[in-house]
Amino acid sequence: MTPSPSPFHFHPLKSSTIPMKHLRPDPPEYSAGGRPRTQALLRPHRRTNPFIWFAAFLCVILILLLIAAGILTLIIFLIIKPRNPSFDTTSATLNAIYLDSPAYLNSDLTFLANFSNPNTKIDVVFEYASIELYFLNRLIAAQLLPPFVQRSGEAKLQAVHMISSQVYLPPEIALELLTQVRTNRVFYSVRGTFRVRAIFGVGHFSYWLYARCLIELTSPPSGVLVARSCRTKR
Repeated sequence: MTPSPSPFHFHPLKSSTIPMKHLRPDPPEYSAGGRPRTQALLRPHRRTNPFIWFAAFLCVILILLLIAAGILTLIIFLIIKPRNPSFDTTSATLNAIYLDSPAYLNSDLTFLANFSNPNTKIDVVFEYASIELYFLNRLIAAQLLPPFVQRSGEAKLQAVHMISSQVYLPPEIALELLTQVRTNRVFYSVRGTFRVRAIFGVGHFSYWLYARCLIELTSPPSGVLVARSCRTKR
């Protein structure tokens, strides 16, 4: 009788144990400055400089003051309703016109400039006043007026003497001037450029004002104003 083989005995492997020291997390990496690298990537919190807060406060105050000034100016404008001064020509005398050679003009014109301030609560100062005389868009004379003040509701008459001396005119313009003299109707254009300062209370503002007048006169030596058309605008 053959003996039965001995039964196979299974010996389970012993589970390997890992020392606890190897399960610890890796130590943090440190930067060159000695701080952990994760902390080095985060910017440290700093307190805002007091001067920055003070500058921001001043900016806010300045903006509020500008807004208040704008609102106050608007209210004043709505209450006062400022109007532009006006420029007009009430009378004029054409004393002489003659041509030399034959394209050089010599002429003598005197007119009264009427400045009116229609405002009832605003005084105006004409800081700069220039008046020019044109014939067919050709400048033939110019004059500067001294600065002057106009009280509210006041009108001022200013005599203006415009002299043209040896002013060259192209042949076609000179021929048109001679034709108008012969027909006893001479047309001139008066243009005014003014720098005006309006004063109300303690406040003031300045602006430019432009005047245009088309005047019709009889022929010299006793030419008089027979018609005019004037307008004034900013």
